[in-house]
Amino acid sequence: MTTIKTDYTHNKKIVAQKSAMITSKIFTYLFLTVVAIIVLVPFYWMLNVSFQSSEEVLNSANISLFPKVFSPQNYINVFFYSQASQGSITFSTYLFNTIVVALASTLLGTLFSIFVAFSLARLNFKGRELIFTLLLATMMIPGEMMVISNFITVSRLGWFNADGIESYYAMVIPFLVSIYHIYLLRQTFKQIPNELYYAAKVDGTRDFVYLWRVMVPMAKSSIITIVILKIMGSWNAYIWPDMVANAKYKLVTTWLRSSFTDQSSTGSGRTLINYQMAATVIVTVPLLLLFVIFRKYIMTGVSRSGVKG
Repeated sequence: MTTIKTDYTHNKKIVAQKSAMITSKIFTYLFLTVVAIIVLVPFYWMLNVSFQSSEEVLNSANISLFPKVFSPQNYINVFFYSQASQGSITFSTYLFNTIVVALASTLLGTLFSIFVAFSLARLNFKGRELIFTLLLATMMIPGEMMVISNFITVSRLGWFNADGIESYYAMVIPFLVSIYHIYLLRQTFKQIPNELYYAAKVDGTRDFVYLWRVMVPMAKSSIITIVILKIMGSWNAYIWPDMVANAKYKLVTTWLRSSFTDQSSTGSGRTLINYQMAATVIVTVPLLLLFVIFRKYIMTGVSRSGVKG
């Protein structure tokens, strides 16, 4: 009798545990579904509006979940749309400026991060830890506090509102160095065994050669993470480029904010949000593809950087 009662109690506990587990999974998936919907709805709305006709977005009083007239031509028209107040400057011009600034910032910024991180992780010199501590301390300073000093520097160098390549200098150079990227890469370099470095020195390998042939390949995940973060920061920049660059050299974020207004007599200057959303899709898709393709490297790079100090 005691055995039967014990088995009944044990089975009851198992059933209760399974019920709790199933309930937990139901709530977890329900919560994730709600979050996914909240995240995906704006993207769907962006795509939906981008395929609507100009007549629909200007004259329709109702919200349409699907385009009444499917207009993929919007994606072609945005490249040739010219705002009267901006002369011959088109979306293509600003997109080209964004690509130039993103590539220059990413390439030069990544090189700076690699060289500084290698110096702080592998080379032995007096004051190395003090320098690293001071660099980390600057991360406590909000970036907004640097805007005024950077603006004064850019103005004195003659780069402010310059009608030439100096506008690119003003957007790229002040933000080449990222302390967070240096910290991320330095932590990854610290995990590479010292024995490899000593063996390379015994073979007569120079530090520069050792860096590019050994350390950089082993830190590939962290470097890819830095590259993607740098591209995203440059691609999405708005306030600083809009402040210092000449009208012909501003980035696509400025164009998305202030362009695509209807210039016809019936439009009354209202925004052509179908063109605006189509341009937003064109700008957003490259970043999404980068994240999807290299997401495993991002996760690996961030996780590896925190293992050893």
